[in-house]
Amino acid sequence: MKIALFSDIHANLPALEAFFKDLDSRKPDAVYCLGDLVGYNVWANEVVNEIKKRGIPTIAGNYDFGIGRMSNECGCAYKTDHEKSNGNISISYTNEIMKPEERAYLRTLPAHIKVEYQLNEDKLNLLLVHGSPRKINEYLFEDREEKSLLRIMHDADADIMCFGHTHKPYHRTLQETAENKTRHRHAINIGSVGKPKDGNPQGGYVMLHINDNSSILDKDSIQVEFIRFDYDVEKAARAVEASPLPDEYADMLRKGY
Repeated sequence: MKIALFSDIHANLPALEAFFKDLDSRKPDAVYCLGDLVGYNVWANEVVNEIKKRGIPTIAGNYDFGIGRMSNECGCAYKTDHEKSNGNISISYTNEIMKPEERAYLRTLPAHIKVEYQLNEDKLNLLLVHGSPRKINEYLFEDREEKSLLRIMHDADADIMCFGHTHKPYHRTLQETAENKTRHRHAINIGSVGKPKDGNPQGGYVMLHINDNSSILDKDSIQVEFIRFDYDVEKAARAVEASPLPDEYADMLRKGY
């Protein structure tokens, strides 16, 4: 089974359209969106409607949660006063442009999606979250201590945990030994479609491969494919520059930071 997972579009319609074009060529068996449809660009309503039109199961990102409730707080961890000031402009602008029906959709998105497989007499739980199972806006960076990451996944009963929020893709395989058996848990950050922060301006998403022989006892029986695609970055950047949003957000798109 090929499962496409994408996240953090952030109102970037050119990136979303290019993503769908790439996705359709790969013919996945299932598609899930891990949230943050809006914020930081001008096409918030259009992005929501494209997701709705395709009927894609979607969870709430921290930005969706805030805008859905017309809050002035997006749950973003801005590091400086300058970042916070820019963020406040983005939140205010997004709240101004959101239409009632699209806002209502954001407000009703679920927090998590869990998919349970029964393969080879093993239970294999796939958990989809935005930040972490504990908090919608918790950042799980690649350098998170292994003990901490294992505890989070163990408490959530997640064999495969997919998440976004940091906009930086990675895959870590974690080992746990009990009753003379070594099981493997997979922590997968799926990156960002519309606002990558790993130095690569291309949009990104993940294709997760679960086969009929996939098992928690065999770490190589689950494959994670990181996919990057081109889109019209200039169109997205110029839209930012023509809006009340900070021009710095355009630079971020062009340079992928």
